[in-house]
Amino acid sequence: MITVTRRAADHIRASVEQDTEQELFLRLAARTNEDGSIEYGLGLDELRDDDEKIDSSGIAVVVAKESQGLLQGCTLDFVEIEDGQSQFIFMNPNDPNYVPPTEVDIAEIPPKHGEN
Repeated sequence: MITVTRRAADHIRASVEQDTEQELFLRLAARTNEDGSIEYGLGLDELRDDDEKIDSSGIAVVVAKESQGLLQGCTLDFVEIEDGQSQFIFMNPNDPNYVPPTEVDIAEIPPKHGEN
């Protein structure tokens, strides 16, 4: 199962609203590098025959068969790295470089406008 956080879902919805002519899904992809780390990709795409389609936080996510095992249990979030610089991050327990966030890390994430 892949989880899309509410913050990531909000950002994705804002991007998808700009292109309403065709039905697009959030495609997540992953591949293993030579050093064992995982490289990630994401974008809007059409559904293909061998895709797994899931819904998380109201976002339709598609994953090709070859990426499914690498992304199992992954969480996609959208965070502010530095002031004014935000990006998607993959929190993936399958990645040998993954370090789970601590309670301190979570407490330091500022709430989004309208959140408590």
